[in-house]
Amino acid sequence: MKISDDDPAYIVRFKAAFTTDLNQRREKINLEWLKVATALDPRFKDLKCLPRAEREPVWAKLRELVKGEEPALQPLGEENPEPPKKKTALLVMDSDSESEEETPEDNTVERYKVEPSASLDQCPLKWWSEHTAVYGKIAHIARRYLGTPATTVPCERLFSLAGHIVQKRRSSLSPETVNKLVCLSDWWKKKK
Repeated sequence: MKISDDDPAYIVRFKAAFTTDLNQRREKINLEWLKVATALDPRFKDLKCLPRAEREPVWAKLRELVKGEEPALQPLGEENPEPPKKKTALLVMDSDSESEEETPEDNTVERYKVEPSASLDQCPLKWWSEHTAVYGKIAHIARRYLGTPATTVPCERLFSLAGHIVQKRRSSLSPETVNKLVCLSDWWKKKK
């Protein structure tokens, strides 16, 4: 996008505006969030899109997230009985190593890293729902990161479609009818 002497004035203005806009967008991007989201996508968890030096900090951030993750809230009406306290003091005293033992949460990220990558046509959210029992906390974090849509285009298309359906002459349509018409229109387009 470098401006050359051969470019007409309108191309020069376009390139300048485009470069300015792109730089402003780049400043607002949360790259750390995007890197963690990529690591949590089982299709791209090998992080080949990043230089090798940047891969380990992403996994370290994911380990921090797993350690700091709070358990999910219980639905109202369900009691959360406190589990009986285990007598681990005797076990800790007998251990030969002086370092702190790894907790299962520390191990989940490592187990996830060595898991084979998912196929490119597999849905990452479906993959995590199938592996929730194995990865627990990390699965909860993955749903939070991967549940965010990458773009607002589908939502904008839906509003545009609804705008075409609800016009001046059809302004008395009930919300339920509009919802049904939008749904039918979407199904009809997919069937084509």
